[in-house]
Amino acid sequence: MSRRDAVIAGHTGDEATARAALQDDDPSVRASALGALHRMEALADDELREALRDPAPKVRMRAVALTVGRPMASPAPLLDDPVDDVVETAAWACGERETEDLDTVSRLSELATGHSNPLVREAAVAALGAIGHPSGLDAILVATTDRVAVRRRAVLALAPFDGPEVDAALRRASQDRDWQTRDAAELLTNPD
Repeated sequence: MSRRDAVIAGHTGDEATARAALQDDDPSVRASALGALHRMEALADDELREALRDPAPKVRMRAVALTVGRPMASPAPLLDDPVDDVVETAAWACGERETEDLDTVSRLSELATGHSNPLVREAAVAALGAIGHPSGLDAILVATTDRVAVRRRAVLALAPFDGPEVDAALRRASQDRDWQTRDAAELLTNPD
């Protein structure tokens, strides 16, 4: 089966073809099958959970993105995936969920401050800001001193928080050498 067949199945409501594509040898076909079944609102939770364990990173990335809005399949385990792109997507997905547990917030905090890939740190910081749990604040504050893209994201992630440490971070950011970081700080300190 081709990737195109799996995609078309999602647009034509051909659930049997999309479900068969989940077993294809080609990871691109399996990833497209997930999207097709999701489009038809026919993707079962057990199929999604199985896809989160797929040996192909492309399939795990697609699956983790589909966990948003599905409480029975959590993206959190993929925060420990060996592939950075999967971890980045898992961090984003954690931030898009309505609630996350403290273990997830803790792991996102570790990623935001200690992961070697800046894209993962940026996604983790954004997720912490979206979640808005107080236990993630320290990591966000640390990230305000990271490289420019992470700093900028960290400043925006401060939006749900307040307090003297947040005010100090916003003052520092308002003097940042990056104009977008300064603008983000200005937006949060003077929203009018």
